[in-house]
Amino acid sequence: MWRTGTGPSLGRAARLCSSTPPKASHTNFTARPHAEKQRRRRVREEGILSSQHGSAEGKAVKWSEKQKIAYTGPTPPGAKKDTSLPFPSCYSPEYVESSWYQWWEKEGFFSPEQHERLPHAVDQTFSLCIPPPNVTGTLHLGHALTVAVEDALVRWRRMQGCRVLWVPGCDHAGIATQTVVERRLLRQTGRHRRDFKRDEFLEEVWKWKNEKGDEIYHQLRKLGASLDWSRACFTMDPGFSRAVTAAFVRLCDSGLIYRSEGLVSWSCALESAISDIEVDSKELSGRTMLSVPGYENKIEFGTMLSFAYPVEGHDTEVVVSTTRPETMLGDVAIAVHPDDPRYQTVHGKHCRHPFTDRLLPIITDSMVDVELGTGAVKVTPAHDHTDFVLSQRHSLPRLTVIAGDGTMTGSCGQWLEGVKRFDARQLVVEALAEKRLFRGRKDHAMSLPICSRSGDIIEPLLKNQWFVRCDEMAKKAVQAVEERRLEIIPEYYTKTWKNWLSNISDWCISRQLWWGHQIPAYKVMLPNYEGQQEEQWVWGHSEDEARQKAAVKYGLKPDAVTLTRDPDVLDTWFSSALFPFAMLGWPDQTADLQQFYPNSVLETGSDLIFFWVARMVMLGTELTGQLPFKQVLFHSLVRDKYGRKMSKSLGNVIDPLDVIHGVTLETLQGKVKEGNLDPREQLVAMEAQRKDFPVGIPECGTDALRFALCSHKMQGEDISLSVSQVLSCRHFCNKMWQTLRFTLGVLSENRATVETIAKTAPLSSMDRWICSRLHSTVGQCEQAFDAYELHTVTSALYSFWVHSLCDIYMEYIKPLLTQQDQEAVLTTDAEHSGDVRQAAIAVLYHCVSVSLALLSPFMPFITEELWQRLQPFAPEAAAQTSLCLQPYPHSAQLAHWHFAEEERGFLLVQEVIRVARSLRAQCGITKAKPDMWAVCSPSQAEVLLRFGSAIRTLSRISDLHICCSDTDGIPLSVHSTSPPKTSLVGVVDHTCQLHLHFQLFRSSGELSDETTEDHELLCTQTSQRVE
Repeated sequence: MWRTGTGPSLGRAARLCSSTPPKASHTNFTARPHAEKQRRRRVREEGILSSQHGSAEGKAVKWSEKQKIAYTGPTPPGAKKDTSLPFPSCYSPEYVESSWYQWWEKEGFFSPEQHERLPHAVDQTFSLCIPPPNVTGTLHLGHALTVAVEDALVRWRRMQGCRVLWVPGCDHAGIATQTVVERRLLRQTGRHRRDFKRDEFLEEVWKWKNEKGDEIYHQLRKLGASLDWSRACFTMDPGFSRAVTAAFVRLCDSGLIYRSEGLVSWSCALESAISDIEVDSKELSGRTMLSVPGYENKIEFGTMLSFAYPVEGHDTEVVVSTTRPETMLGDVAIAVHPDDPRYQTVHGKHCRHPFTDRLLPIITDSMVDVELGTGAVKVTPAHDHTDFVLSQRHSLPRLTVIAGDGTMTGSCGQWLEGVKRFDARQLVVEALAEKRLFRGRKDHAMSLPICSRSGDIIEPLLKNQWFVRCDEMAKKAVQAVEERRLEIIPEYYTKTWKNWLSNISDWCISRQLWWGHQIPAYKVMLPNYEGQQEEQWVWGHSEDEARQKAAVKYGLKPDAVTLTRDPDVLDTWFSSALFPFAMLGWPDQTADLQQFYPNSVLETGSDLIFFWVARMVMLGTELTGQLPFKQVLFHSLVRDKYGRKMSKSLGNVIDPLDVIHGVTLETLQGKVKEGNLDPREQLVAMEAQRKDFPVGIPECGTDALRFALCSHKMQGEDISLSVSQVLSCRHFCNKMWQTLRFTLGVLSENRATVETIAKTAPLSSMDRWICSRLHSTVGQCEQAFDAYELHTVTSALYSFWVHSLCDIYMEYIKPLLTQQDQEAVLTTDAEHSGDVRQAAIAVLYHCVSVSLALLSPFMPFITEELWQRLQPFAPEAAAQTSLCLQPYPHSAQLAHWHFAEEERGFLLVQEVIRVARSLRAQCGITKAKPDMWAVCSPSQAEVLLRFGSAIRTLSRISDLHICCSDTDGIPLSVHSTSPPKTSLVGVVDHTCQLHLHFQLFRSSGELSDETTEDHELLCTQTSQRVE
């Protein structure tokens, strides 16, 4: 067996062919070994199916059907929604999200040209591309996370006055799309791809693309993505295809693309090389029978077979082991370690191949690990990555014994020629046994590479392919990060970036498919080419250009040159790597390219760091002379509640539209049944749905889904999103709705005239506190947005709206603004001057208005709806007709509302209110308003006096008596009398205690006899601490 860690392709070889799970390498970068990942997956699946989750229904999402309200206003498509209609009594996503997007899009609010019409425009550009979804199907919650994050950033920058371009697009996804279309055609017509002409098949793929592409764009619109649809691009559009051709030709001209024979990951079912990202690893603990495409019976894997090679001219043998005995027909040598004493006597000797009669040299190499197996290794360079490296070091021949269709070649002999590879496996073992060379088999843990598209077992095959030289480009990509010209966020990915790019292999970019960009290279057939040994190739933007190149190269007239275009297509990742500049019109020097390239940022999932991001950086730098973007922002992967990656192959994918609109359990299970899952996977998927969504998924709305997604910390652990979290955000939407109902009611009833923020001066301590809290929240949003910490922004906004604005400030001002107990509020506060009522209305208006602007990037629909309804009461006409174009609030705008002393003081007030409410709860008081004494320090007394009315209102007490031992400098309203002995005591801190007078409310008759007895017992505990 080979020694681990040797050879430049050993990591890749280990993943494809080794018997043990490989260590992380540049092609296998996950930190957790595959075996452990598979084990955890099995545990999760067993947990879903086992009885220990039998009570899962009790833990499922609990919800009651909410009232659905439809918008019935006479609004033509693209017209502005009529917000003068009566305000619905409750929040309904269907009502709120109606009409707004069509109006935004028709008005051109999402185009960078809108920048010129912004009064607050700044001379800054913000550009990015959406990671183009594959046209293989519809979007899932992972895509929704990308949209939510990117749209929040885009809308934030647009409101800041930047010139913003966010380009939508779709990827043709060559191998994935071709596979699903092949399956559909086989199901519908019973015909395979090869039964169609190439043009006929491609016509069917284009039909699929148009259907699925429209669905994807519909989903993006429903998610509220503020994309510039006038610039949408598809990777197979004529303009994009021209960019792909130009890139290939330029890289060929510079010598960075070359054609060579090399080992590739090959799918025999697809008869094509495939990308590493399309290779899954199935971990086997031992003998396992698996279904393989093209075979009626299951095939055995997970066993190690040993057989002997007789040493020529000696009465001895060398025993080797393999998990793939059919490849022994391609053995060209046997390798041993030079220091292994067991084989010292056979160095330089030969073994006779039992079936081909070839002599196999016994070579020595330090790559061999003497501790593994017998210490002797069969060398098959044409079918093993490690052996291929060894063949280069020892100048060994490479003998291909498995053809592209998975059958054995003529090199194996007539008895095996044309036999399918796994049928040949059994024949080889039987033949070895007949020759008495078979030495046994045993269970063996191994990592089996499987094509994610076809389910076929990957075969390393030696093929003539097109490759990209990556060494020099990779060095430049590493250098860009080290020199901080390219910033990677989070920073810990920079180590992964460097490790992978420092050990990069050349990139195979040709695929033996029909769907994709046909390679613009042409095989040259020279006159009298019968004796032509080597392939001769030219390339060009067109066949005429290629013919002219060939004529010049070989000194011929153009009409004497015969060209045959390469039928292969380019790897999808090659065209995807051009997206940041091809979408802007490259190779032409368009106005968009000059203005928006390099892009400001790339935001994508961390799983694409190598397959897409690194290749964009390498090709972008090489082809344009500039980095394609200045920053890379990675977000984590979205997983289900069981910690499994959301994948169609697991059946746990959730369509974001199902969360937005709601869906029944029957519909969810129908989607699973329509998939291509094996029986066990289908069972696990349907059982998980039954437990998680026994009555389906409730209607949550777009705003709630977006806010929930952005509330997770993106840079860190994977995101385990549950529908209950989204439902909680829907409740937040309802909280916002009810806040506006109250605010609009107050404004209407009082016919209030609101001044601008600059002219609004908060009068009371509570007004100053909420204004200062708003100022602090705006500052938090500024800092967190700049750091791309969207979860911090959402947390700050939720905390302000729900806890500060609703739970505290609005509860405090309700008696004042709705004329409930107004006299008590006005006459007992320590400081009131001027029209306190009018000031409170203005403060409430601005808190709501500013908060809606702050929330707009995350919740565009509900904030637009509510902001539009607030506009009739605005102090001045809005500069823009839509909230999405209003200036984003900034802390400097609210600097005059910064009252640090009030914010600090209110921390004590909050604790006092908390302890007071706890005392009321212990006593079972619901209606009565007892007196309360606060025994505190002089500095605390000052604070409690300033916020006296807030304490009385929010604690529901009749009067607050403040006592302190030192009254020097304290106003006379501070009492010096001690609190009554019949009081329940709660401790706020070491210098402040609250005393709730028990006798006052006991006589009110509010308490029952039983409750009274309990509270008399409590009253004896005069030093009780309330936490």
